Order: sequence, then structure tokens, then C-alpha cells
Amino acid sequence: MKNFEERLERLEELGNRIRKPDISLDDALKAFEEGVKLARALEKDLEKVESRIEVLMNAPEESDSKSASQAKPELGLFDEEA
Repeated sequence: MKNFEERLERLEELGNRIRKPDISLDDALKAFEEGVKLARALEKDLEKVESRIEVLMNAPEESDSKSASQAKPELGLFDEEA
């Protein structure tokens, strides 16, 4: 399978090809069909990347989770002396 950049480049080539005035209707239709398939596949890839980024951005950092578990309560609600 081609990588994202290669497929995006192919999609751009197809778009340029369709815009040429001397292209036959049949060739334009074939290029359009291929372009639609490529665009849908690229969109799915972008959605996967976006999901991975959201997971990474929302994941707690290890240092934060360790320090939070070791930290004492700020208000002293659970102190035995109170």
C-alpha cells in the first residue's frame, strides 16, 4: 500500500488531469472514480491519525499520576488529628 503522501499526490494528479480540456468523458469519469476512492481512503487515514492524537493529548502523564497518588490532601479532610 502506498503511503499517505504518495496517495495524496496521486489525487492531485487526477484532479489536474480532469481539468484538462482535451480529456475524454470516459477518461475523466475513470479519473474521477479513482479520485473519490482515494479521497475516502485518505479521509479514513486522517480520522485514525486524529484519534491517535486525541488519545495522546488526553492521556495523563506518568509524573502527574505518581505525584497525585503521593500527594497529601490539601484540605486535611482525612487527617486523623481533626
